[in-house]
Amino acid sequence: MKWKVLESTYLHKEPWLTIRKDKCELPNGNIVPAFYVIEYPDWVNTFALTKDGKVIMVRQYRHGIESIEIELPGGVIEDGESWQEGAKREALEETGYVFEKVEYLGKISANPSTTNNFTHMFLATGGEKVAEQKLDESEDVEVVLMTIDEVKQLVKENKIMQSLHVNCIFYALAKLEEMKY
Repeated sequence: MKWKVLESTYLHKEPWLTIRKDKCELPNGNIVPAFYVIEYPDWVNTFALTKDGKVIMVRQYRHGIESIEIELPGGVIEDGESWQEGAKREALEETGYVFEKVEYLGKISANPSTTNNFTHMFLATGGEKVAEQKLDESEDVEVVLMTIDEVKQLVKENKIMQSLHVNCIFYALAKLEEMKY
């Protein structure tokens, strides 16, 4: 059932937006003359807990929806970096925290139809603040400590817009529930 790529052409190639046009042949022989794929590097996000059980969230402006949003720490995995290294680095840069344990929860795709990357989700526990934030020049991030119940309430009230982060929250809460037994 996999499509055969007959031609690929890059229409736009920039670090944060790469668009490819593929001409594809379907298994039944039909030709799709133009199927567009957005290429991104893989991302990470982390449900991070301090040593005293607070969830480390970040608040920042998201220009795509022109809104200030509350999210999990996360970002792009750099070249040559493992998923776990990326999660640890992003959490440290955005929050100043390091963790006793960082556990992989799995991967998801924002839109497997038109994007080629994955988001790798982590649960980090035993967080301790060891540094100040080290943000990119395009970042303005506020660290917000919340209880697990407060985060659950944000999800229930549909107040976290970043769907990939909501997924990570669900996976992390399920893992934390398993750990109680």
